[in-house]
Amino acid sequence: MATGTLISLTLYFILMLAIGLYAWRKSTADSEGYLLGGRQLSPAVAALSAGASDMSGWLLLGLPGALYAAGLVEAWIGIGLFVGALVNWIVVAPRLREQTVSYGNALTIPEFLANRFPDKAVTLRLASAVIIVTFFAVYTAAGLVGGGKLFETAFPALLDNLGVGMSDYMLGVWITAGVVLAYTMVGGFLAVSLTDFVQGCIMVVALVLMPLVVMFGPGGASGASIAAVPQAGFLSLTEGLTFIGFLSAVTWGLGYFGQPHIIVRFMAIRSVADVPTARNIGMTWMGVALLGAIGVGIAGRAYVERNGLVVEDPETIFIVLAGLLFHPLVTGFLLAALLAAIMSTISSQLLVASSSLTEDFYRLFFRKQASEREMVNVGRLCVLLVALGAIAIAADPDSEVLGLVSNAWAGFGAAFGPLIILSLTWKRMTGAGAVAGLVTGAAVVILWISPGPDGKPLGDPRIYEIIPGFVAAWLAIVLVSRATQAAAGVQPDQAEGTS
Repeated sequence: MATGTLISLTLYFILMLAIGLYAWRKSTADSEGYLLGGRQLSPAVAALSAGASDMSGWLLLGLPGALYAAGLVEAWIGIGLFVGALVNWIVVAPRLREQTVSYGNALTIPEFLANRFPDKAVTLRLASAVIIVTFFAVYTAAGLVGGGKLFETAFPALLDNLGVGMSDYMLGVWITAGVVLAYTMVGGFLAVSLTDFVQGCIMVVALVLMPLVVMFGPGGASGASIAAVPQAGFLSLTEGLTFIGFLSAVTWGLGYFGQPHIIVRFMAIRSVADVPTARNIGMTWMGVALLGAIGVGIAGRAYVERNGLVVEDPETIFIVLAGLLFHPLVTGFLLAALLAAIMSTISSQLLVASSSLTEDFYRLFFRKQASEREMVNVGRLCVLLVALGAIAIAADPDSEVLGLVSNAWAGFGAAFGPLIILSLTWKRMTGAGAVAGLVTGAAVVILWISPGPDGKPLGDPRIYEIIPGFVAAWLAIVLVSRATQAAAGVQPDQAEGTS
């Protein structure tokens, strides 16, 4: 199996590098080109890039694994994410594309917030950039851990047989990081977006192909075994579901409004007029991908039960089925789909973290008059630095960094979600309110999951931390904005007339 699979993966890596070289020739002459692709993304590229950079390995590992273990009730997370993504395209996308241009042609989210609230510009840029760089280093590490574990599972003892003094896990981490670094550093945002588009296509094909083969291929009994899984309520959306559990699942969708690596795609789309087309493409892709992931988990469990197999880790069901049911070349394609999910997110996170270091630290404090060529080169160096930090975090295969992904999603969603929505839609919002919301959202999430004196989390672990964080940040923005408007003697009609 290993030779055919390696051939497919090698071809995939070559394709990613070729796209990086193409993007290098097209759009890396200045900061706008390197960081936003010159704001010229077509609707299809913007849509699939947003989707692929969002889903990560969770789509092919986490969601199928949860459904495999617990049944259809776990689909509520996917439903919440779908609704959240749709509202994000409707509310945030067109406004962010328009206002990031009108407010000083901002190239990053922190820069947009600084231009929108000039009285708190430095505070907003520093606070938001620190949050972005810190959380994305952990996020990126989580992706690298996934790449390492994939390589370790698919090619066990490969380096031992070659006599190389490195674990298969670390080889996977370095290969994943190396390929992503190559096309991201060279081609910038356009390379990341174009590779995301290709990776999104690969992912959706794999997610449609896998459950069909599982159900209708050898050992699948035409899908009839799905209903025979020996677990009560396995195909029920409500089995064992409490109101708090339902609320915590569907509110994952709130995180979309505050994910910098997703909403930056809205800033780069060709025009506001292209947003509806991109939304339709993106939501269709997401719907098919989520249904496919649900199918992998449900049909995979039925296949395992029917054929008397043992799967120790539910999250490896996609990898297990890829190795059992397909020709090695096709297995390589399916593993490439998993790598695509991982790498598309890593590259987006690296570039957004790099853009914050470049535009919100380097240009702001060190070289305000830096040339465009210098800024592009500094951006490439920052991509490398963030990646090296992530590799260091990912070096321990037993680390709990993957468990931090949900916390990071909640942290971004609570800190930036209300801030982005209200800054785009509420003219009475003030700079003080923006700072209050940013700090409050992040602080509440951190406190909610922090251990208390007894070692247990301070917040109720049954309630997803994005809920209290999002609500607290929204209230902080509204209350502080109203208070500071009143203190400044600005009447509501005057405030509504300002931009």
